[in-house]
Amino acid sequence: MVIQILGTGCPKCKALEANAIKAVEEGNIGATIEKITDLDKIMEMGVMMTPALAIDGDVKNMGKVLNKDQVLTLIKGSL
Repeated sequence: MVIQILGTGCPKCKALEANAIKAVEEGNIGATIEKITDLDKIMEMGVMMTPALAIDGDVKNMGKVLNKDQVLTLIKGSL
């Protein structure tokens, strides 16, 4: 599983990344976390608001900083 954090590196993007890392660690999930900062790639994925979170290339959330539990719920729903 690949969890992608889409954003340019703003504080909200960093917060979402940190929450995703916590979710993976606490949920004992075998996943890698990838940051996507290239605006062209972000737009190709259909994201118009950052931060966004995608799992295996499927955008699950955009424009909102999810907390650790919300990220974990999305991950478990994608297993």
